[in-house]
Amino acid sequence: MRATELRESILKHLEFSQGKDLAHASLYDMRMALTLAIRDRVIEPWFRATRATYAAQSKRVYYLSMEFLIGRLLEDAVMNIGLTEAAHEAISGLGHDFRAVLDDEPDAALGNGGLGRLAACFLDSLSTLGCPAYGYGIRYEHGLFRQSFGPDGRQVETAEDWLRQSHGWEFERPEAAFNIGFGGTVAESGRSAVWTPDNAVVAKAYDTPVIGWQGKWANTLRLWGAEPLSAFDLAAFNKGDFVGAAQPEAFARTISRVLYPDDTTEQGKELRLKQEFFFTAASLRDILRRFTAEHGDLSALPSRVAIQMNDTHPAIAGPELVRLLHDERGMEFEQAVDTARACLSYTNHTLLPEALERWPETLMSAVLPRHMQLIERIDALHAQQFPVRSTPIVEKGEVKMGELSFIMANRVNGVSALHTELVKSTVFADLHALHPERIINETNGVTPRRWLKGANHGLSTLITDTIGEGWEDNLERLVELEPAIEDRGFRDRFAAVKKTNKVHLSNWIGDQMGIAVNPDAMFDVQVKRFHEYKRQHLNILETIALWQEIRANPGAGWAPRVKIFGGKAAPGYVMAKEIIHLINNVARVINADAATRDLLTVVYPPNYNVTMAERLIPAADLSEQISTAGKEASGTGNMKFSLNGALTIGTLDGANVEIRDLVGPENFFLFGMTADEVVERRRHPDHASSAIAASPRLSAAIDLIEAGTFSNGDRSTYRGLTQNLRAHDYFTVCADFDSYWDAQRAVDTAWGDADHWMRMAALNTARSGWFSSDRTIKGYMKDVWNIQPMI
Repeated sequence: MRATELRESILKHLEFSQGKDLAHASLYDMRMALTLAIRDRVIEPWFRATRATYAAQSKRVYYLSMEFLIGRLLEDAVMNIGLTEAAHEAISGLGHDFRAVLDDEPDAALGNGGLGRLAACFLDSLSTLGCPAYGYGIRYEHGLFRQSFGPDGRQVETAEDWLRQSHGWEFERPEAAFNIGFGGTVAESGRSAVWTPDNAVVAKAYDTPVIGWQGKWANTLRLWGAEPLSAFDLAAFNKGDFVGAAQPEAFARTISRVLYPDDTTEQGKELRLKQEFFFTAASLRDILRRFTAEHGDLSALPSRVAIQMNDTHPAIAGPELVRLLHDERGMEFEQAVDTARACLSYTNHTLLPEALERWPETLMSAVLPRHMQLIERIDALHAQQFPVRSTPIVEKGEVKMGELSFIMANRVNGVSALHTELVKSTVFADLHALHPERIINETNGVTPRRWLKGANHGLSTLITDTIGEGWEDNLERLVELEPAIEDRGFRDRFAAVKKTNKVHLSNWIGDQMGIAVNPDAMFDVQVKRFHEYKRQHLNILETIALWQEIRANPGAGWAPRVKIFGGKAAPGYVMAKEIIHLINNVARVINADAATRDLLTVVYPPNYNVTMAERLIPAADLSEQISTAGKEASGTGNMKFSLNGALTIGTLDGANVEIRDLVGPENFFLFGMTADEVVERRRHPDHASSAIAASPRLSAAIDLIEAGTFSNGDRSTYRGLTQNLRAHDYFTVCADFDSYWDAQRAVDTAWGDADHWMRMAALNTARSGWFSSDRTIKGYMKDVWNIQPMI
């Protein structure tokens, strides 16, 4: 398409969709007109893909996920259909700045961290590979939350407002709506039962097309919004009960309002369970509706339907699909269980016991009484089939959703080589012994279109200039860069790209936060969801110790550093929020110290999201992947950083193991205990206190915190945090501190040889091609879903 054609399409939408002429068009109007013009070009391959799938009666993949962290869609779509230059020319010709138009798009607040971003990368790869698929989730009105920091450095949570403006990518589907019930009674009816809920909401569909690379195929992200069965109670309203009249609408909107409501309260737990059932039940009914429109024999369901449960959030899919087949369609119970299992697969994302959801049996019975009965029957059937060594789903008054997911899945996959082995030997050891063929590995990946081609224009141009076109959907071609890396001219160009990215980030930090950072300093970045196992507090403790060393020995040749943090803590996660509080107050003190200001700066931009990641990752020199070994399932941020030429400092955890193997141990800064050593260390009750006693730097850093250095003299502010480190330290921060310090000093030494650093950085890019989500999805297609591509 030529720029002139696109320009006419933009003007048409400006007039007929936005109701504006060019002279009076705002930035929002121009962005919406461009969005709709590009969306027009996406619809044709979207329809073509749908028709081809129906014509071939092809199997479809249905990806159920509580999160889809899709970020901004406009630039991605323009790039994938090859219209970047035409769009730039058209928008510039209409008197607007193309970059400003792209940046005007809100960042869709549909996820939190790696789990949601992985789901978004998978949608991109499913479309790129021509695999017929639907993504199913919730259309959150406010998403997680918008993060800011109060004057005291504490996290402040306010409602996200990304849907305040029209979402130009979605199509409302009022005809695709299902009543989703809760509570009520169950009446026996022959060999099945009839569930009569006592309240319900309507799940209404909103579809977003997801276009693959070069526009050859498009799939659908279908998100469910909750609405009341009736708009409001007119009789109550006319009696003056205005609040009561609006109660049905308020209840419905609550279901799809917020991602991960605080579940430290009973009301929060109930809402979370209702959300999970809401989107899972609506999705399953939609899947069965689509299947029965083409086929009459429900026993053929597994040959046409592959349902992937992304973590335990959609675990209720097992009993709900059994209910739909058994209660509503008359299939025998055991056949319904077998049919459901043949359709369902489960991705485990965590080894943390608290993250493997468990619901009180009383809550499950109250919210989903029929499902509680079916869970007990599924549990009994499994125990009958494996009487010697059965692992119960219901135990000690709790429904264990991890066990339910495993038992109702035909495949269970881990997301890195180490994680998968730990899944077999720890959380699901007993079930693995019963079903040794069920657990497989599919190491995560990231989409190179978003995270290299789109986010790092300079580096993608250098790659294309060096190895030619076509690497975007064949990322393992990056190894072809290796001969060029031995050329000093290439390394100089690589360094220039990195410097440009760092200047852009420096300017943005200055504009947003008023902090001047030196783009020639090392950009040392840790951005991810806040959790104790990710050990942001290990990073800030080392930062405090470094600050003290620089003050004591200012002429010791320190590598100038900008320490950049980013990420949110769950509203109810007190310890994670205290770590954020500490980081912000350490930054306040260190950044005000004239003696160290040129060598150490700490920056924590609020409200980390996909758009911020696209700024930070291409500019990073050092990637902090410092989780406690054995706790991070995989990580995907580690892959994005390495792909963009950042060196990793990390433990042997998650996909760090595979990254280090591929990029080479000499291009990776390793520290810390292994997973087995962590387990052994915890056996010693005094492991934390002995580590502190053996480390003068760590001891001094903790003493500074306890002395009130970062809390205006108040010694009690961080007492909970430091006492946890001294007495408990489950995540072995103290035991790994000295090893981490030594690895950071090795980083300093390596930074001192700028050309060698760039060689290592470029090799990280060249050897990261295996971490494409295209490779991951090919693995799922072959090993899990048994499906062939359509292109």
